[in-house]
Amino acid sequence: MGKKISNNEKLNILENTIKNQIVGQENLIENLLVCLLADGHMLIEGMPGLAKTTAAKAIADGIDGDFHRIQFTPDLLPSDLIGTEIYTHETGSFTFREGPLFNNIVLADEINRSPAKVQSALLEAMAERQVTVGHKTYKLPELYMVLATQNPVEQEGTYSLPEAQLDRFLMYVVVDYPTLEEELKIIDLDEKKIKGDKKKELLVTTSQEEIFAARREAHDMHISDALKEYIASLVIASRMPEKYDVQLAGWIMHGASPRATLALIRSSKALAWLRGDEYVTPSHIQTIAPYVLAHRIIPTFEAEAKNISRKEIVSRLLEVVAVP
Repeated sequence: MGKKISNNEKLNILENTIKNQIVGQENLIENLLVCLLADGHMLIEGMPGLAKTTAAKAIADGIDGDFHRIQFTPDLLPSDLIGTEIYTHETGSFTFREGPLFNNIVLADEINRSPAKVQSALLEAMAERQVTVGHKTYKLPELYMVLATQNPVEQEGTYSLPEAQLDRFLMYVVVDYPTLEEELKIIDLDEKKIKGDKKKELLVTTSQEEIFAARREAHDMHISDALKEYIASLVIASRMPEKYDVQLAGWIMHGASPRATLALIRSSKALAWLRGDEYVTPSHIQTIAPYVLAHRIIPTFEAEAKNISRKEIVSRLLEVVAVP
């Protein structure tokens, strides 16, 4: 396949900026860029200390835009995210003061530390790119991306995200522990930081217009009608597993929504563009499907009792649905 250049080179610069700050985590870095290209939001889950926050900061460093980190805590209020109306005594009127959601890249750190009331405050912002305060609606920036991190729900003091909010995230990525080789590289990187051996380089950022141009190119990637039908079949199989596989029927309680179909198409196009390919192939769809579908599927109690993960369910879906 022929390789693209132009805006792809700018995304390569952004990718290198992230890689300079993170050891390993290749899947996370690639998925961050796919999510950015597909104009979506990402939920990153993993144990503490696995570079979730660092990854979000790294992508923000490489983009010419505003970044804000919100540390979610049990006492956080919706107004702490959205903003509030302040009474100005001199004018005798109320003025809206924007909250931290009015930035290009928003890091919702440990989102599951706050109750559902606060989590749901993100819904309108993520879905509609706007917030409503009183009777007025305020638009968010055109380049807008929410990166949320969470610790595993088994830990104390956490609240499971409601399904409606999970569905708003384009992608869901679970971060694993580093390998021995990566752990040694982390030690070397930390020692260099302690010694102050940083050799500051001039940081080359990717402009918002360059990202918008890359998004347009990714959107125009060719995907055949057969592959569109393949994607739709994968999603429908999650809703009607009994028609495809007896085992799946015992694992899935509720399948994915039509939003999953659109997310798969957008993400597959973005992945194909990012890798420099000329069109979408079944391989692109199968690579991205676990990150787009898993969090949208609700497993049965039987699957949970057998410790069948959502990723395993998606893997089974990919096995039973015929590839065109």
